[in-house]
Amino acid sequence: MRPIFFPRSVSEGRRSAIAALALCACALTVAASASELPAPSAAPVGRVPSPDAPTPAAKPLYQFTESEVGAYLGPLQAAEPDLRARVVRLARQNLGQPYELYLLGEAPFETHDPQPLYSLAKSDCLVFIEHTFAMALSRDWPGFMRLLQRIRYRDGQLGVATRNHFTEADWNPSNRWLARDITADLAGDAAKKWDARIDRSRFLRNRYQLETPFPVEQLRDTFLPYEALARAEPHLQPGDIVELVRGVVKSGAPETETFGGNAWIGHVGLVARGLDGALHIIHSAEPKVREEAFTALIARETKDNAARDAAGKPRLLGFKFLRLESDPLANLRQLDGPAAPRVTLPGGATFQ
Repeated sequence: MRPIFFPRSVSEGRRSAIAALALCACALTVAASASELPAPSAAPVGRVPSPDAPTPAAKPLYQFTESEVGAYLGPLQAAEPDLRARVVRLARQNLGQPYELYLLGEAPFETHDPQPLYSLAKSDCLVFIEHTFAMALSRDWPGFMRLLQRIRYRDGQLGVATRNHFTEADWNPSNRWLARDITADLAGDAAKKWDARIDRSRFLRNRYQLETPFPVEQLRDTFLPYEALARAEPHLQPGDIVELVRGVVKSGAPETETFGGNAWIGHVGLVARGLDGALHIIHSAEPKVREEAFTALIARETKDNAARDAAGKPRLLGFKFLRLESDPLANLRQLDGPAAPRVTLPGGATFQ
């Protein structure tokens, strides 16, 4: 894509978040076992909830404080041991969370993008799925913070230059331990390709006035046209990731090469099922986090296709799908060792 312009900027009232994070970084100590997922048959792990522990019925997740989130995650794993169900449950607990673009940065550890490393009160589409997965895989606040940074940054190296800015070139490859790309398998002969020129150095220079030595990457990726969604629908599972591929359609160009236009991943969400079994997406989009049927999403996204094409404006082309792994933390321990997740601060200090 062109840089996923899921860049992050400050939101009102997050100064307290920066201060809390600074304290967290100094005292964050978690044993490897604190991040492990219990097997479904294992005895419940986690603290016993206090009588006044926050529950979904009390208030939505985006109104929880940091300490309430920390107290909630352990009992949640005991109450909902299935990872997929836990991901969807957490996502639905954030329905109604206000949307805000340009939300996160690296404060207080870097100043290139001086926004905080997390946000409970608001989200954009990528922040929403990152926070949901990090919470679903954690039992406490320190574990959540470490996993969130491992998801957001290449190899867990915290910094604006190592943040996963480009979804298809950075986020997806960096998080193969969490979710694998199944688009080609689902699409079969309906798959379409697109080519992208990933220039990280140019992006970082233009956005953050930061000089970096990254070489230009030529990337080829695959998507399933939205008209062929029925091919994938029976095979998709709750908790899978859906990525919306958008691009500019050029008249007369070959269809097999994205109509000759440029394409990129312009939005992300989570797969769910409605009460009737219909395919749903849970996603953060203006004005707030919502759940809706894929049919409604596609109808809204494509109703002005002719006008968009005539004006040379980007529009929905199709989808990519990533399958949530059954045991992401076991995969992560293979990469990071027994103390996973490994997160490194600018300058090389370990974030633990």
